[in-house]
Amino acid sequence: MTTDRAPAFHMTRARRIGDRVVSVLIRAGLVPHSYLLTTRGRRTGRMRTTPVTLIERDDRRFLVAPYGAVAWVLNARAAGRVTLSRRGHTTHYAVREVGADEAGPVLKQYILIARPTRPYFDAAPDAPVSDFVAEAGRHPVFELTPADRPG
Repeated sequence: MTTDRAPAFHMTRARRIGDRVVSVLIRAGLVPHSYLLTTRGRRTGRMRTTPVTLIERDDRRFLVAPYGAVAWVLNARAAGRVTLSRRGHTTHYAVREVGADEAGPVLKQYILIARPTRPYFDAAPDAPVSDFVAEAGRHPVFELTPADRPG
């Protein structure tokens, strides 16, 4: 191996080791984002995985984008479906983006669960739901429905 390729080789190897460690932590439930979301890239068609947190309210499941329209949000909007996995169990979901009024309570619950993402919200955790309704445009919220269930 030549010396000009050595740094790239070591960076790739370190990234693979890091990915394995994160995957083990996620499967063990030791990190806040305990699900892996998989979407197919719009341009490349390659599968992408992202750690995410689910919110459950009134027997419904919601998925929140804490950083705005990131790649998985764009892919989920385009495909209308996502795949979630946890501890080796995989489930396919159809996604529906919810409106601001419905997203407000979900965002308020999300900020209490996913504490590391607080800097991305202007509203404080103890703010009224109306403050979170105002932020719904910056943080897309999707309702998840199992793909085999009609509706």
